[in-house]
Amino acid sequence: MECMSFDLAQVPVRTLNQFLHHDAKSGTVGQVVVTHPDGAHNLAVGIDCAIHVEVQGHAGYYAGGMNQTGSITIQGSAGTGVAENMMSGRVHVKGFASNSAGASMQGGLLVIDGDAGLRCGISLKGGDIVIGGSVGSFAAFMAQAGRMVICGNTGDALGDSLYEAVLYVQGTIKSLGADAQIEPMQEADLDAVQTLLTAAGLAHDPRAFKRVASARQLYHWNADADQEY
Repeated sequence: MECMSFDLAQVPVRTLNQFLHHDAKSGTVGQVVVTHPDGAHNLAVGIDCAIHVEVQGHAGYYAGGMNQTGSITIQGSAGTGVAENMMSGRVHVKGFASNSAGASMQGGLLVIDGDAGLRCGISLKGGDIVIGGSVGSFAAFMAQAGRMVICGNTGDALGDSLYEAVLYVQGTIKSLGADAQIEPMQEADLDAVQTLLTAAGLAHDPRAFKRVASARQLYHWNADADQEY
């Protein structure tokens, strides 16, 4: 298959995305290389074909958003909302990720080699997020489904108002959010963590991770329990 290059110092982001939304579906181009991204926003958004995009530098807001079946590698860091609402495929950030990485993801795999900012995995609805470093506060807030593997530490209120998502943390948890609790790791959890670490290209011992899931006390309001949010 062919490889195409888009130099964003010469052409606008719109040209790149129009190609990915239309011509790329012919299947004749297998890889797209993006040079001089210089923190541009909305890089490689809305892909719905099997193509690999390599961004050679830093990306701005919402890189890889709404991805479906595409594979996107960012050879740098990413701004707010990387892989937001991803449906399937893979987004790999080689550097750090800003706020709300993987927000509302419904499928696919997001890998962040470095740290992630606030609200990573907020409203997660499916798919998997693997963070090689640490995450900021309110990670996985109202996460409904899916899994997160955090190889470093977490900020405050991890997993606040969790539903059915499961979080695995190797480092220190600063504090848990409402209705989140640490549970024993089962054999299935060890297998899941190992599978995700392998997919992310990271080498850690799954036995060093803690499982965080919902205590299911906030699923239904109980007026007699003096519940607080």
